[in-house]
Amino acid sequence: MSMNEAAIKEIQKGHAVEAANNHLSSTDTPVVAVPDDFAVHDLEQYMLGRSRFRGVMKTGSMRDFVRYVGENGEAQCFVDAEKMSAKVFFNLGDQESPGHGDNTASLKLETTSPYRALLGMDGQKLSQKTLAEWLEDWKEHLTVKDQDGGDMSMAQAIAAVRRITIKAKAESTHTDSDFGASRSAMEEVEAKAEDRMPSTFIFTCTPYEGLDERPLTLRMSVITGGEKPVLSTRIVQLEKAQEEMAEEFKDKLSDQLFSEVQVYIGSFSVAA
Repeated sequence: MSMNEAAIKEIQKGHAVEAANNHLSSTDTPVVAVPDDFAVHDLEQYMLGRSRFRGVMKTGSMRDFVRYVGENGEAQCFVDAEKMSAKVFFNLGDQESPGHGDNTASLKLETTSPYRALLGMDGQKLSQKTLAEWLEDWKEHLTVKDQDGGDMSMAQAIAAVRRITIKAKAESTHTDSDFGASRSAMEEVEAKAEDRMPSTFIFTCTPYEGLDERPLTLRMSVITGGEKPVLSTRIVQLEKAQEEMAEEFKDKLSDQLFSEVQVYIGSFSVAA
């Protein structure tokens, strides 16, 4: 009795599936080849547990990040100081024994509310009322210097900001001569307060959780030219302060991570 072509194909398919499954039985994650399309199917979802641990942990707390990394053994850590972030790979492996790199922990430091409030004042042009109310809201973080570098209380500074007025002084000169007469006029506009004027505000805060408290200077200037004064505020040497924070972040993280963790400066991503 001869077999037709369809039967021969079914026998060949059966042998191929058996050979494929014999080969796939040696993989770490159980998979099976089915005869419909010879596609490889992952059977991990049907197992009692996963074939290997993997996951993504994300946090803004340096303390919790360090504790989590310490509880998970050897790892590689990549620190991006400019972005105030770090990423740890627990199963990256090496060039001889590469891992999947899909078990990670990420740290992204978030700015604190006082630091965000200070950053919001950088380069702003404000009314007297707006600046006075901001000073009242954050007075526990502030100390004040007047235009001569002397100390002022917050009450004095806030009152002075509210009492700034615009004054104009006019001066004229008239000269007669044998050949004619000339007249000149000069008007000077200045801002005055009834008492001393605040010049700089020292804002002390912890910019990011896990970093040290630091003072930052906010300089105030008065813009005249209108009926009401406009107050301009600017953070002094902000870029330098941010560079110092990034260096502090890198050093603190390197010091707190365990010796089993290799720390690199930069970023890393697993290629497909």
